[in-house]
Amino acid sequence: MKKMKILLTVLALLTLNGCLSTSNSYYVLSVASEPLKTYRTDAGMVIGVEKVTVPGYLYKRDIAIAQSSSQITLLGGALWGEDLDEGLTNRLVGFLQKKFKQPNVYTYPWGIDHQPTFKVSVKVTRFIAQGDKVYLDATWSIENMKTKKRKARLFTTTVPTNNEAKGIVSAMDRAFVIFEEEIAKGIKSF
Repeated sequence: MKKMKILLTVLALLTLNGCLSTSNSYYVLSVASEPLKTYRTDAGMVIGVEKVTVPGYLYKRDIAIAQSSSQITLLGGALWGEDLDEGLTNRLVGFLQKKFKQPNVYTYPWGIDHQPTFKVSVKVTRFIAQGDKVYLDATWSIENMKTKKRKARLFTTTVPTNNEAKGIVSAMDRAFVIFEEEIAKGIKSF
């Protein structure tokens, strides 16, 4: 009985201290945005999207913010509800399907039945809030799999934000919209 009282007391203290709190908010970036305009394409075009790579701090479930160029902190109670590399890949696939009115957009491995006309590769090098801005830096490349011609670009954008998790995630969403549009323009210009 004494052990039970001690256990209940410890649990009560942990709960009051926030250690066992279930008041976390979960955020996702995987919902594909609506294109500003759509493109007509060849019906036979197939787009293959390799898995988006992200920095290590985006593999954590807690949302990270930068305190300086070399220090990050994690926002308490604000968690990613998905693995961002997978979520951003799915989002890019969904966006390209909408943008090109094309269901033939696949993630790697796309298999022998779905060999792509274009292969899209994305490496996010920075995607974080610092101060009153969200920064998105990335490289992307598009390869025409038939001609082997390749186009690669650096990308950077900043979007204003506040210091609350909801505002940061909203700004990250807006930054990724700009990025998606640039990739679509790159495919269109091929």
